[in-house]
Amino acid sequence: MAKFLNTSATNYFLEELIKSTRERLILISPFLKFNDRMKELLQDKDRLKIDVRLVYGKSELNPNETNWLRDLEFVRTSFCQNLHAKCYLNESSVIITSMNLYDFSQINNNEMGIFIERDSDPELYKDALEESQRLIRISEQIRIIAETVVEEGDSGADVVKEEANSSKKLSSSKIAKANKMTTAAFLKSCLEKGYLRKAGDGYELTEAGKEAGGESKVSARFGQYFIWPESLSV
Repeated sequence: MAKFLNTSATNYFLEELIKSTRERLILISPFLKFNDRMKELLQDKDRLKIDVRLVYGKSELNPNETNWLRDLEFVRTSFCQNLHAKCYLNESSVIITSMNLYDFSQINNNEMGIFIERDSDPELYKDALEESQRLIRISEQIRIIAETVVEEGDSGADVVKEEANSSKKLSSSKIAKANKMTTAAFLKSCLEKGYLRKAGDGYELTEAGKEAGGESKVSARFGQYFIWPESLSV
């Protein structure tokens, strides 16, 4: 039988749901923002190589969240247009609630929800699972990369959102890290090879850079950045 949850109970049962996950975890919430406790819980699932799906509905992601998410190998993130649902589910239970992940542990808020166990309410659990899976299917899977570009003479951070089918191209900082270089050293190498040229205080992609597979992108929030084939010779 489903349990009614108030604010403190929602926080408690959500934490227990995440901690008890052994196979899969689906977290559906319009806002992606995580406090330290939530990060600790999800990092533990990532270390255990448990499949985690995050579905969110607000396109503006805080750079702090993207910086953190990019290092979680087993956490996949999807954007769902017009999402307002809040549903948290693993292989054995589900919480449907008014509480965003944004509000986890904020006990001053007034929230309500219900807790459903698969064993005691199999049909109700099945309905919630099927709707959650439908939201995942209609969502756009996003691979999030966030790179700091102060080494490049810029300020702030570039937030790169790429669809999964672009996964063979990496940001400048990722290519640099893979080759045990600083981002500044990688960009200098690109200048020397003719992939980039100076343009004011920044860089622009040359024809040679395009032929090498480089692409110039623009973030509405942070400006220009570059992505490169994973196999780029530096």
